[in-house]
Amino acid sequence: MSRQSCHRFTTVYNRRDMLKVSAAGFGSLALAGLAGEEVRADAARANPLALKRPHFEPKAKRVIFLFMHGGPSQVDTFDYKPLLERDNGKPLPFAKPRVFSAPTGNLLKSPFNFKQYGESGAWVSDLFPHVAQKVDDLCIINGMHGSNSRHGGALLELHTGSDTFVRPSMGSWITYGLGTENQDLPGFITMCPTLTHGGVNAYSSAFLPAVYSGTPLGNASIPSDQAKIPFIENAEKQPSRLQRMELDLVREMNVDQLGLTGPDNTLESRIESFELAYRMQTAAPELQEIHDESEATQKMYGLDNAETRNFGRQCLMARRFIERGVRFVQCTHSYKWDQHGNLKADHTKNALEVDQPIAALLTDLKARGLLQDTLILWGGEFGRTPVAQGGDGRDHNPQGYTMWMAGAGVKPGIRYGKTDEYGYYAVEDKVHLHDLHATMLHLLGLNHLNLTYKYAGRDFRLTDVHGEIVHGILS
Repeated sequence: MSRQSCHRFTTVYNRRDMLKVSAAGFGSLALAGLAGEEVRADAARANPLALKRPHFEPKAKRVIFLFMHGGPSQVDTFDYKPLLERDNGKPLPFAKPRVFSAPTGNLLKSPFNFKQYGESGAWVSDLFPHVAQKVDDLCIINGMHGSNSRHGGALLELHTGSDTFVRPSMGSWITYGLGTENQDLPGFITMCPTLTHGGVNAYSSAFLPAVYSGTPLGNASIPSDQAKIPFIENAEKQPSRLQRMELDLVREMNVDQLGLTGPDNTLESRIESFELAYRMQTAAPELQEIHDESEATQKMYGLDNAETRNFGRQCLMARRFIERGVRFVQCTHSYKWDQHGNLKADHTKNALEVDQPIAALLTDLKARGLLQDTLILWGGEFGRTPVAQGGDGRDHNPQGYTMWMAGAGVKPGIRYGKTDEYGYYAVEDKVHLHDLHATMLHLLGLNHLNLTYKYAGRDFRLTDVHGEIVHGILS
């Protein structure tokens, strides 16, 4: 190329054109990739709830967490211990961990009978006759353990990965990482959340943008049929055009404020929350009503029974929400499983309220083809001791307990991990809560090491500096 031609080339073509026509277009491909990343980053800033690509191909698209607030007893539900029955009333033959509340006594056998169910032969107590029929869909994790024996700390550790600091909840992290499939609904909904032991911190976004916080429907003191998105029913009283004008004015003032202050996550999230609330007026009212559900479906979830109606509606609504693209839904049975005494009567009542609805949810999701890409998680903030407290109760026990998963990407019909012969300590294939979080994110196509957010000068993640994927439960 002559000097004159070279001069003409560099003056006529800008850098983008030069890259396109030179090196067989490879420079253009690289530039297009960079431009694409910029476009995606701009899109994320414009709509933080927009769909985002996972780090790798996911097995699960969404999560339903069935939270049993208070701590169900593993040795009375899904962790059968014949030696506990044999040695009832005898001293525990090894050292106890530090007592949480009051002294504990000798070994206390389960007042419930266990039987084997399904092709897997899993042992389940007669507390859960309906769920027992679904054991071949369950991955029962008997070797769970946590770091805190107090309700508040343990509940926050389960939900946020930290028992000592305010951190984003797992639902917030998941929505931050993946966005939501329905831009007219929140990405994270929590039904009848607990008012105690951390309260809002269990579903807050903490230092993540506020748009990733859980949207609470009611609280633990409100029946689930009254736990609805507030103010939606009043929307029709004001013309949509007028609402849009008001919203545009508020947005314009907030954007002007951003121009003066610079980036402000709180204000930007507030702008997005106003826009989401406006869009929800169309999607939410119909969704919150269940008149379109058949009588058979409502009966299957136990809505015809006073004892099962409350949690049954939560489970039914969870299915309706995830059908419409909500990424993370939590149903909370609160605060009932803390039996320091009166174990037999209270655990019986608690299980009766949730057993049929949970089995119905599993049945319904499977029939609709949703279980294959929906992850179900069941459990409390810890388990209970195999030794007695208060005569016929059990103390808190984070040393070894049971949770179970079902659905997308987990091996069905297996038991993973073990506690000791009496059910006190996790001793084999132990799974810490950090490991549970890492595995859940993995199933959603997210690398827990890479799902980070910079705050206060450092990168944070749900698993902090911990967490190992439990490959033994993955299908």
